[in-house]
Amino acid sequence: MAAQKQDDDRKSTIAEFNEAVNMTPAELEKWLGTDESNEVGQHSGDDGESVGHASGRRIIDLLRTRKSDLSDDDLAHMRKVVGYVHRHIKQRPSGDVSDTKWRYSLMNWGHDPLK
Repeated sequence: MAAQKQDDDRKSTIAEFNEAVNMTPAELEKWLGTDESNEVGQHSGDDGESVGHASGRRIIDLLRTRKSDLSDDDLAHMRKVVGYVHRHIKQRPSGDVSDTKWRYSLMNWGHDPLK
């Protein structure tokens, strides 16, 4: 019974992640190479990389990993991504969001709200 629940949780996490992350690995990789991507988000640590930018790099790896090879740590990060995207979408500013830090931050987490 516990194994079935764990399997259902795993499937649910993967489905929610795939729904929240609407950028392909190639799109995300290209985006993370831009100045705009590097200029947004909370920067913690000495390397100058924002939390979202680091997450974006991890998301690329997760998208390229076979579902059967995802670890518990991978699934925990996927849940973190889903939570961030859902919270951030609710804070959408009014007007055109094309060139906003709000959109750029979401894109670092693999979600382009204009798609």
